[in-house]
Amino acid sequence: QVQPVESGGGLVQAGGSLRVSCAAPRSIFSINAMGWYRQPPGKQRELVARITTGDTTNYADSVKGRFTISRDNAKNTVYLQMNSLKPEDTAVYYCHAENLPWFWGQGTQVTVSS
Repeated sequence: QVQPVESGGGLVQAGGSLRVSCAAPRSIFSINAMGWYRQPPGKQRELVARITTGDTTNYADSVKGRFTISRDNAKNTVYLQMNSLKPEDTAVYYCHAENLPWFWGQGTQVTVSS
């Protein structure tokens, strides 16, 4: 099955920034809200941010004011800009299309050192 392609993770010091990207097929991207999830070590996966096709956004309380989700319809790509990163943001970050339970990528690792 088709999967999203996530990229852009890495290692950064606390207070730094990273941007992760997710490319999806146009047939999926153009009609679905897209979300970024994360799974910290030993914890459950959680929603970080989501964006609808009309660019309405929602954020987890823990990232409000620090993270920004956006989408580029010309590139079929959704981004998550992460600023003021904290060690507790360390996780594998996943891209997901709402209403498609099977549409998960391999994830990209984000590690924030203190």
